[in-house]
Amino acid sequence: MSPIVTVQDAVTAFADFMEPTDAELDAIEREMPVILADVDLIDAQITTLDRTPTELDAQRIRRARRRLLSARRTLANQVATGTAGGAA
Repeated sequence: MSPIVTVQDAVTAFADFMEPTDAELDAIEREMPVILADVDLIDAQITTLDRTPTELDAQRIRRARRRLLSARRTLANQVATGTAGGAA
């Protein structure tokens, strides 16, 4: 028995536009420290959902929040430097 596939799925299954461009991959690479810091913060918050947070949990959340803010600041400074440097 052969599967039934629409013509649109068969045509667009391997289309070039479905892959991320080099610019999109570069943007993801630049934002990766922020993404990882955000994941760490969410992980720290999830661990305290089903129990009363201890002092160690609160410290872990504060540390993750500071790391996230630092990563966001670094990314914002890189973007500001990159856009202001080329304008003449």
